[in-house]
Amino acid sequence: MVSGMNTNELFLQSDAALRSVIDRIDAGDLAKPAPAEWTTIPDPTFRDILSRHAYDEAWIPDVLAGASAADGDPFRDVDLLGDEPIASYDRINDTATAAVQAGVAPGTVFHFTYGDYSAAEGFAHLATYRAFQAWLIAKHLGIPFAFSPELIAGLNENVVAHADEWRAFGVFPPAIDPPEGADDETRLLCAVGYWIE
Repeated sequence: MVSGMNTNELFLQSDAALRSVIDRIDAGDLAKPAPAEWTTIPDPTFRDILSRHAYDEAWIPDVLAGASAADGDPFRDVDLLGDEPIASYDRINDTATAAVQAGVAPGTVFHFTYGDYSAAEGFAHLATYRAFQAWLIAKHLGIPFAFSPELIAGLNENVVAHADEWRAFGVFPPAIDPPEGADDETRLLCAVGYWIE
């Protein structure tokens, strides 16, 4: 699965892309309705989406250490955002980033709620969620955003190459035929079914 870009680096780039979008969300937009298909929360707002990302980030150090939610979930039903949602997310993100940069012990298994995966594959899963949410949030809220060429290449290699397999598990919607003359970012988004004109 990995050759051109290690999936831990893919994670870091995807995570940074998501943070770059989150840091530009207007506080007033957090109360706006978010697409229902992004979460199982009824009538979600963008604050709900941000809360989910904060939860996901908070788990990173424990996941890297081989922990599982089955052993207990210290973040469940906890308001991780408080009165300063963006700043709170950033603090949690800083901790997650430092944990990834510190490295993962060889042979570490990531225990997700949907299965166990090697660190290399687990990082690809984590990167996928972050990268495409960055684009979708930016698109819905009108925040200027584009994937870097390096991130596009990493996602093509480590995610798009497995898109049909993951699509069978419900991860991605159907692929979209790219428009004529589509650029690399549009082709990437079409391959995973997320492109919005």
